[in-house]
Amino acid sequence: MAITPTAISLAAVERALAELRRGGIVVLRAEDGTGGLVIAAEACSTPGLQRLQGLAQEAPVLVTTRRRAEAIGMEIPPHIAGGMGDTNKPITLDLPEGVPVDIILRPHEAEGAGRHVALRHLSRPVASHAPVIAQTAIELAKLARLLPAVVLGPLSSDPGNKRREWARDQDLIYVDATDVLDYEESAARNLHQVAQARVPLEGAENTRILAWRPSDGGKEHLAIVVGEINPIEPVLIRLHSECFTGDLLGSLRCDCGVQLRSAIGEIAKQGSGVLLYLAQEGRGIGLVNKLRAYELQDDGFDTIDANEQLGFDADERIYAPAATMLLRMGIKRVRLLTNNPEKISGLTRHGVEVAERVAHSFPANGHNENYLRTKAERAGHLL
Repeated sequence: MAITPTAISLAAVERALAELRRGGIVVLRAEDGTGGLVIAAEACSTPGLQRLQGLAQEAPVLVTTRRRAEAIGMEIPPHIAGGMGDTNKPITLDLPEGVPVDIILRPHEAEGAGRHVALRHLSRPVASHAPVIAQTAIELAKLARLLPAVVLGPLSSDPGNKRREWARDQDLIYVDATDVLDYEESAARNLHQVAQARVPLEGAENTRILAWRPSDGGKEHLAIVVGEINPIEPVLIRLHSECFTGDLLGSLRCDCGVQLRSAIGEIAKQGSGVLLYLAQEGRGIGLVNKLRAYELQDDGFDTIDANEQLGFDADERIYAPAATMLLRMGIKRVRLLTNNPEKISGLTRHGVEVAERVAHSFPANGHNENYLRTKAERAGHLL
């Protein structure tokens, strides 16, 4: 496969994600000439922080979301960037003196959780530096499936080529802000089929599984094809985001496992269709963060508030990968098994016509009543 500029951009982001996850420093560059050294708060070690402080041209700051900062006890005046109406926009704070950066991991939450953390005296707000860089740094942490909190060492404006050479001299990974912000949509557009095999399933023996991978070798998605597809007619499909706990372990905290198995059964019953198994665990926040959200739910937060307490949006998923797979399979019109209006609009926005919504909901099981109620009342699911 030819190496294209898009493939190079995707690969640069993947390298940056790997570097963040191992506690390394990434150089972010924006088109306006601003830049910054970034290290994930969750993975930040003392040597890593010391190295960043030595390389940065200004005093490093902590960048996170207002909701996350308040969750660990930091008092944030409403007038600074990321105001009260924008609880998940990045805000910039002084690093707490004498306190490990991984304070961002704990407790998981003072507000409403019966816990108290006296951190209010540790942080005072400072002026935001390079909003594009701050926003991109948070997005990079999210893509790495880490908590959205980073230490940012601002870099003053200088010609991009000099910063590029400097980054190489320091053995650092560098990435452009535009590549990070475009990453998910770009990766979705570059999905291509890399494997397929016949996999007879219980209740759906005539089944093939097609594996799709972006050109950077990133997250792989699956198309579970039951029967013989006739793309002339609207195809019955289900978009299913992976759920390790529900799909594999049979967790009763959600309805994912029963939705998965019932969708395959319904598709087989109707003769043919496709279930797209999307690599978007925990509504896109990853398995580790989903378990952290579960801990918050045990403390009284609902499923949406738990995600937001961690600093994420209520739902971080995108449906561009699903649309790409369908269109490349020749499927342009679908009957969609779903109770989530966002899936309908997500497919429509990316060129797939939803000819019909097919209801797909199940009764509570004694453990997930609050979960289902929250999806209906706060997320607009059609239960």
